[in-house]
This record gives sequence, structure tokens and C-alpha cells, in this order.
Amino acid sequence: MKNFSIVILIAAVLLSFSSVFVVTEGQRAIVLLFSKVQKDSEDSAVVYAPGLHFKVPFFSQVRKLDARIQTLDGAPDRFVTSEKKDLIVDSFVKWRVNDFSAFYLRARGDKQYAETLLKQKVNNGLRTNFGSRTIREIVSGERSELMEEALVQASESARELGIEVLDVRVKQINLPNEVSSSIYQRMRAERTAVAKEHRSEGQEKAETIRAEVDRRVTVMLADAERNARAVRGEGDATAAKVYADVYNKDPEFYSFVRSLEAYKRTFQNKGDVMVLSPDSEFFDYMKGAKAK
Repeated sequence: MKNFSIVILIAAVLLSFSSVFVVTEGQRAIVLLFSKVQKDSEDSAVVYAPGLHFKVPFFSQVRKLDARIQTLDGAPDRFVTSEKKDLIVDSFVKWRVNDFSAFYLRARGDKQYAETLLKQKVNNGLRTNFGSRTIREIVSGERSELMEEALVQASESARELGIEVLDVRVKQINLPNEVSSSIYQRMRAERTAVAKEHRSEGQEKAETIRAEVDRRVTVMLADAERNARAVRGEGDATAAKVYADVYNKDPEFYSFVRSLEAYKRTFQNKGDVMVLSPDSEFFDYMKGAKAK
């Protein structure tokens, strides 16, 4: 009788443990009865909140699912714009389970498998949105609109998985390396062309300035030459007048002074040689000096 009581006690303990399960904070649970999700009177899956709960022992299985907000942040993907240009897009998705029965049935209750399916759906939405826009439209200000449309499309397609998509964000948009190199070369060529244009404009302005300066210098030199000739003319006229006045006053002295100047200029260089007749008028004053 004692042994029978012990057996009954052990069975009661086992029955109690198999009838009780605990759902921790941040989790939800569904119960499978004969491999089918337990439902309520309204034919909706019974979802157990955090706490202590009871189930049918031995024939029921508990599946605990994470109810917290999840972040799907995979590797960057390549998308094509309406211009047939490739872009490398890095994005992330915020999601959580809102239909635990559908999540268990469609995604097998597996987070990684669910994220694989969700990634495909989000990428399909992003691919559609990127494919309908140009690079300029994406970069210049339509990124917010693009993310909103991607969020709507992802939410609709993820609903069948029992997933609620809370947010879709594009973190970074880059060009592939080969495209970046091509764009860099094109930008460099454009900048080089602009620089050449600026240099040619500068050279044209420099030539204009030089021509203007040369013109002014030529005018100034011409004015200076004209003034110099005028001054020389005035000086020559004054000198001629002085010579004429001297000649009128004393013609003999004037002839004497002019002869001295002629002698000075003639015999300035010792190497000069002149062949003249001794009776030449050039030596008149020398003859007179010799006679005296």
C-alpha cells in the first residue's frame, strides 16, 4: 500500500509538471494539441502571454515565440534604377510577430527562416521602387518617399507570415566600384574641360590687356617722340637764331668759331686722315696762326 502511494505521488508530480508551463517576459506561446494549434471558440489561435499557464498533459506541446521587436540588417544588395544604373543599397528592417499561429505555420516559428523570407519580400519592394526612379531622384530628396512605399509593400507581403513590418530604412546608397570609377573619370573630364575654358578665357583677357597696354605704350612713345622733335626743333631754331645773331654782329668771329669746331670734330680721332690741298679754305685760320 505504501509503494502504491509513492507511485501515485510520483505520477501526480509528473502530471503537475507536464500540465504547467511558464512564458517569460518578451515571449508568447502557442499550444499544439495532437500537432494542431489550439484554438478558442472563435476559431482563433490561443496565444499565451507571459506568466504561468496550464495545458493538457502528455498530449500537448508548447511552442514559445519571441514577441520582441527584431532588426533585420543583412548585407547590402544591388538594385537597378530606371536609367539601368546599378546601386549598392544597405538597408535594415524593424519587425515583430503579430500573428503567432501564422508565424508558426508559415515560417515554422524559425526566426532565421522568417528573416530569409522577409528579406526577399522587402528586397522585391525596394527593387520596384528603385527601378521606377533615377539616381538624381533617389539622391535629391525622394528617399523618404521611397522608404514609405517600401514599408507599405513589405507590410502587405509580410502579413501572410504573421509578421508586422514596423519600419524600412535605407542606411546608405553607393555606386558599384566600376561605376564609381567611370563617374569619377567623367567628372574629371568635365572639370578639366571647365578648367581649359577658364584658362582660355584668362588667356584671351590677358591678350586683350597686353594689346591695350602695348597700344598705350605706342601712343606714349609717339607722343614723347613728337614732343622731343618739337623740343629739338625749337632748340635748333634757337641755336640758328643765336648763330645768325652772332654772324650779324661779327661775321669774322663767327667764321673763326665755326672753323675751330670743325677742327675739333675733324681731329678728334688720331687715326683720322685727310687729304686736302694746302691752299684749301679749311686751313685759312691755321695759315693765319702760322703767319703770326
